[in-house]
Amino acid sequence: MQYVKEIAALGPRPLGSANHRKVENYIHAHLKGDSVEDDAFTVDTTEGKFPVHNIIAKYPGTRDGIIVIASHYDTNYPLRDTAYIGANDGGSSSALLLEIANQLRGKKRDGYSVWLLWDDAEESMRLPWFDPEALYGVRHLAQKWQDDGTIKKIKAFLLEDMIGDADLHVDRDQNSAPWLEDLIYQSATRLGYQSHFFARTLAMADDHEPFVQRGVPSADLIDFDYGYNNVFWHTTQDTVDKLSPKSLEIVGTVTLETVRMLDKK
Repeated sequence: MQYVKEIAALGPRPLGSANHRKVENYIHAHLKGDSVEDDAFTVDTTEGKFPVHNIIAKYPGTRDGIIVIASHYDTNYPLRDTAYIGANDGGSSSALLLEIANQLRGKKRDGYSVWLLWDDAEESMRLPWFDPEALYGVRHLAQKWQDDGTIKKIKAFLLEDMIGDADLHVDRDQNSAPWLEDLIYQSATRLGYQSHFFARTLAMADDHEPFVQRGVPSADLIDFDYGYNNVFWHTTQDTVDKLSPKSLEIVGTVTLETVRMLDKK
């Protein structure tokens, strides 16, 4: 939760802004000493050209294969001139990945390698959601990993998005691999958190799409009901006071339990 507060305190972080660079540096600072790869490139959008930086922290395992856990860290570009700080949308999941890094760091993994991905340029450049004016970071990385053969090694792609809501209800995503969603629910049940998962089913357009399209087993852990009727999403009311450290703990521990179960498959 402290990471969420510190990321949110940096202010709005739309693509190309000074605050965007600050949160990028913030993530790097917390990964100092880890094996970190940067996937940097430039996108040409209707709003101009922008630098994009995907950040990948790699924690090796003993099994041949990779589990990717992802979160985007940019905030909504059309809201760049408002007080929108994206505490939940981008902030909560990016902070959770930093804590997962703490859990993985310095420990020998008896399982697959885990790669943590902070993907960039996820948010749409225009309102409303407008593809292909979004998902630039993951689309570039998915193509790069397809070209170099990495994508064949990915056993699962686990996306975290909007997971800090104090009233936590993670949705079941119809665009995710059913068996992987089932495994997440099994993990939640083993931990006694099943009441926070899958009461509702949605078809989510999110960062996992480019990997789904390439046949990678993927799952989106998202609570897409942020406030009654999703009233806080993409508004200046997406603030830290709407979030709970317990929600972060629930999603984090369920994610790590899912990784543990994947290691045994």
